[in-house]
Amino acid sequence: MRAAILTREFPPDVYGGAGVHVDFLVRELRRLIDVDVHCMGEPREGATAHSENDPRLADANAALRILSTDLSITAGVGVGVDVVHSHTWYANMAGHWSKLLYDVPHVVTAHSLEPQRPWKAEQLGGGYRISSWAERTAYESADAVVAVSQGMRADVLTSYPSLDPDRVHVVYNGIDTDFYRPDPGTDVLERIGVDPSRPYVAFVGRITRQKGVPHLLRAGLAFDPSLQVVLLAGAADTPELKAETDAAIAELRASRDGVFVVSEMLPREQVRQVLTHALAFLCPSVYEPLGIVNLEAMACETAVVASRVGGIPEVVLDGETGLLVDYDEADPAGLETGLAEQVNKLAADPGLARRLGEAGRARAVDAFAWDAIAQQTVRLYESLR
Repeated sequence: MRAAILTREFPPDVYGGAGVHVDFLVRELRRLIDVDVHCMGEPREGATAHSENDPRLADANAALRILSTDLSITAGVGVGVDVVHSHTWYANMAGHWSKLLYDVPHVVTAHSLEPQRPWKAEQLGGGYRISSWAERTAYESADAVVAVSQGMRADVLTSYPSLDPDRVHVVYNGIDTDFYRPDPGTDVLERIGVDPSRPYVAFVGRITRQKGVPHLLRAGLAFDPSLQVVLLAGAADTPELKAETDAAIAELRASRDGVFVVSEMLPREQVRQVLTHALAFLCPSVYEPLGIVNLEAMACETAVVASRVGGIPEVVLDGETGLLVDYDEADPAGLETGLAEQVNKLAADPGLARRLGEAGRARAVDAFAWDAIAQQTVRLYESLR
């Protein structure tokens, strides 16, 4: 069997959970079947890259440049594949067009859903309507939709009620627990300026409305003063969100010492060290299909404090591998209060944090191995032939 994986992200250009998913899924799939990867961006090993920089569209909305790249990917797929598998709306139309052009099944993995992310209209303008159209068209025509959690499956069927539920399958994200493991080193922390002798809480992720970073920063005003706060936070999606985040960081720094913000993308080896030594990893997302970074933290034996949204409760077991906080869109201050309460609970009881972390690693190893996930994926492919 030969599968074509269609994606925007592929190593070394990975900036989100979908890219991490594709990276590790492809590694395991290649042990089982033939796999072609078509990605976007500059040339790289292991994939055929398609440029997003068509000079004819230099001044066009970003969504149009993505669709142009999807045309290139569709042409590149060619004949001879048995299934195409697209990841995120960026590649969904390439999968849909390949299905039509080459008469092969199209599998879509739902890492997120445009109808569940209305704040993207702030980022993309009219491009959000185009991305929403592309996603809807691909999903409603796909031969199979893979949801990365039961929560995500429910969201897919709510967002696209015309979909046959039998075509929506749950295959969880996975984690490489050989790579993500406790790291005893402290050189990365020391370079950032973190005091390894003081406890700290950590966040890793992009600054998007989805990730809830402003909520975390406001919650931080009430954290135990002994705690340091370490944010490995990429660039904000919009100037408005950057201004809001910068103001919240300034307010937090004015109220306490030990606030560290790293804006550049650190190598995964360095992120692993930051996760390992944290008292807790914080995931204040307001929307999260699964939250693969929670698995990364758990695999590093770190307790997780997260919002109870989407697929997170299927990964982080409340009171067993972490602590969950309710989120109500009508009462965002409730999330902030809850985050502070749970963080302070761990600050007062480091032994609890340690027990949650140990149980988290055991769960990551037992329930989220990539080889089993790849086998489930191949079985799905075979069922469509």
